[in-house]
Amino acid sequence: MVKVTRFSTALRPHVMTKIEMLGYTDIVIGIPCYYSGESIVHVIRTIVKGLEQYYPHMKALIMVSDGGSTDDTRDLARMVDPKSYNIESIVTIYRGLPGKGTGLRAVFEVASFLRARAVAVFDSDLLSITPEWVRNVLEPVLHGYDYVAPNYNRYKLDGTITNTLAYNLTRALYGQRIRQPIGGDFGISPALVKHYLDQDVWDSDVAKFGIDIWMTTSAIVGGFRLCQAKLGVKLHDRKDPASDLGPMLRQVVGTTFQLMDRYEDYWLNIKGSMEVPTLGEFVDQDVPAFEINQATLVEYFKMGMTNFGGVWKNIIEEQDFKVIQGLARIKNGNHFSMPMDTWVRIVYRYAGAFHATPRQRFKVLDTLTPLYYGRVGSLVNELKDKTQQEAELHFEEQALAFEEMKDYLIEIWKRKGE
Repeated sequence: MVKVTRFSTALRPHVMTKIEMLGYTDIVIGIPCYYSGESIVHVIRTIVKGLEQYYPHMKALIMVSDGGSTDDTRDLARMVDPKSYNIESIVTIYRGLPGKGTGLRAVFEVASFLRARAVAVFDSDLLSITPEWVRNVLEPVLHGYDYVAPNYNRYKLDGTITNTLAYNLTRALYGQRIRQPIGGDFGISPALVKHYLDQDVWDSDVAKFGIDIWMTTSAIVGGFRLCQAKLGVKLHDRKDPASDLGPMLRQVVGTTFQLMDRYEDYWLNIKGSMEVPTLGEFVDQDVPAFEINQATLVEYFKMGMTNFGGVWKNIIEEQDFKVIQGLARIKNGNHFSMPMDTWVRIVYRYAGAFHATPRQRFKVLDTLTPLYYGRVGSLVNELKDKTQQEAELHFEEQALAFEEMKDYLIEIWKRKGE
């Protein structure tokens, strides 16, 4: 049996020594990373430019919180010298469970110790970050907001987990229209940093994965002041839904469903949704188009029918299972279409099944992945002839369907909990 060591802090001694010497700072910017050698230098240099351009009179710290990369990530990060009196940097391996969550815990602990007025975190694989991102994320915090979620200008087939699940569930469950609840680039107030650190999650799965949706949900339920910042195009190490996003789906949806258990007294009483203020202007960048391998998505969906058809029949409604059976027989991908209401009911039935099977819940959740592939394969057809603006209206229609069918979820949830 592998012994799991619990750490009272994610900070190593050399970090404690450094921050004790610093004493305080106005701004902390965290970059959680793992094997980011190809992009880390660009991200740090851009953040330095943003701080120099927009906050030259504030004391700032850039913290690279690494998960133990064995490439050159940390060495490359240390080579970037801000050459500024007001900008310090720390590059360190965090302590604790492996995962982005623990990396952010280290950043939050440093920000708390240094009594930072504003905190921002940026993904380490960003290719499109500009100095304006630094301003757009920090400025709302410095003016009273607690949580600044990113609002990207994305291609219509990008962000498929957000567009099929995360946005819809956050909006329907918690009543807040946060368009990118798992975006990865956030602004955070000192009060919210303290709230996060006080939560008993740092030895749980949240520390390993699911941190972004946890941060968003915790900020909503905690009653913190929310807004969104326009950041422009998000270009990074783009993942193909057909080959790369299965594990991420498990992490995001698993955390979302677990939080439904924790916060059921909150979301069961939420009706409808409200707009969240969106601040700033989009950075002027072109949104690059790309192709998704629809054939592979559909093939994975059909394999799911072969492997999990019996499980699907037990979880989803009979009318929807018949739809799924029909989709599995389609030969031409151009005719592949999963109805929106079918997808909403499937997601809600899986939420109920996850709630009702605490011991086998992640095994149950794994069988959702091929259905997600099917939904994305359907979106390829639904969005084929739509402009970016028309695609966004389509996603809003889907989010509204999740919202309007919430009573269906509540009935399932209460029945499963009996």
